[in-house]
Amino acid sequence: MAGWNLFVCEPMNVLSIRTIIRKEWAELYENTLVLLTVAFLPLIFAALPLGILWSTSGLDSGIQASTEALPSQVAGLCGDLSAAACTQVIIASQFMILFMMIPLIIPATIVPYSIVGEKTQRTLEPLLATPVSTADLLLAKNLATIIPALLATWVTFGLYAIGARLLITDPGALARLFEARWFLAIFVAGPFLALFANVLSLMVSARANDPRVAQQVTSFVVLPVILLFLGQIVGWIYFSTAFVLVMALVVALLDIALSLLAVRVFDRESILTRWS
Repeated sequence: MAGWNLFVCEPMNVLSIRTIIRKEWAELYENTLVLLTVAFLPLIFAALPLGILWSTSGLDSGIQASTEALPSQVAGLCGDLSAAACTQVIIASQFMILFMMIPLIIPATIVPYSIVGEKTQRTLEPLLATPVSTADLLLAKNLATIIPALLATWVTFGLYAIGARLLITDPGALARLFEARWFLAIFVAGPFLALFANVLSLMVSARANDPRVAQQVTSFVVLPVILLFLGQIVGWIYFSTAFVLVMALVVALLDIALSLLAVRVFDRESILTRWS
């Protein structure tokens, strides 16, 4: 119940949270690796499907689309589309899941340097010695990472949407490529995935003394989404609206459990003693 009391019963210190967030941003974004991850990795993920759309935009509309060999849900994306438009929709939709990886990858990159880096630079001890509660401290560190992760995801998705609008001339294909299920995946499931990756990274980093080791361990958080990506490509998984909603609910429940557990794992006295 101690973890629950920390998250529910204690009043939130908004000023302390804002101060810690500013401190995190000032320190973290001096790191070249962090800057490259936040700025350029999402752009690469947006460029991949756009490159596919561009390369398939010149296909002859008279080609035969072999949708018979595809799963019925995927083949159903085409409807009455031309073969060229069908090819664009089927191939580009496979890469939409990349936008679900961004809110996982960015926290897994930033958090190890946030916690372990502070240990190395000896700036963690003064922070832990302040009267700010563990809940406020973890909330601030979560927000300091989740906000840029979500902004990077949504901005690059917006750039992708603009690019897709310019490359796809068939209104029906554009509508099928931007169905509600993908907006739910990116704008609803995305924040839950970001929190999941962030809290898990905090827990690992709290026990590690080397940011590279912590980063290597937390990088496995992306593995489930990679498996979903591969499962979608081979036709084992179809990202229907119901599937996305169930996935978001499961991740949200995991977020609650991990957030409560993180308070116990993030033992301030133990961290100070072990690092000292």
